[in-house]
Amino acid sequence: MGKPGLLDLENHFAFYGAYHSNPINILIHTLFVWPIFFTSLILFYFTPAFYDLSQSGIFPSGINHALVLNYGSAFSIFLGLFYVVLDKKAGSLAALLCLACWVGASFIAAKLGYSLAWKVVLVSQLLCWTGQFLGHGIFEKRAPALLDNLVQALLMAPFFVLLEVLQSLFGYEPYSGFQMRVNAKIKAEIKEWQDKKQKKVS
Repeated sequence: MGKPGLLDLENHFAFYGAYHSNPINILIHTLFVWPIFFTSLILFYFTPAFYDLSQSGIFPSGINHALVLNYGSAFSIFLGLFYVVLDKKAGSLAALLCLACWVGASFIAAKLGYSLAWKVVLVSQLLCWTGQFLGHGIFEKRAPALLDNLVQALLMAPFFVLLEVLQSLFGYEPYSGFQMRVNAKIKAEIKEWQDKKQKKVS
């Protein structure tokens, strides 16, 4: 069964799905959502460190230099744990991806340095966000979810994209009947939106 409020995966996924029903728009988001998260972590690398891993002696010096406990690591850990709470199996995979993104982004940021890294991030973010807005405007013909709920759209998008892939490729469901109930809610939400849109036109 779905959980209440913030942990209600069923309602969260239905909200997201109502804005992503067109197959091409779904594909665009599948390609671009995780790169947005990844490149954001590259910039987060340059935020102040909470703890210097070079003092721990756990890792070789080169790794110590790259892996800094700062806002980037904190954000990755928070998202990973949140996804696990939403769904243990898919959430655990999402948490591993968050960790992998943090590690990869940290090494890239350390290698590039801030003066080059922010330019790479800027180009990547512009490309990915432009692609998504075009996907909504041309194919979905509906404004992005972030215009209605910014926090939910940004925080949940990586997990929803992963969940969509797992469902499409492997028929995965967090629990029995999940997809059927979500699809019903998506259809109802889309119909409500279309009815409101029609009233405005008439």
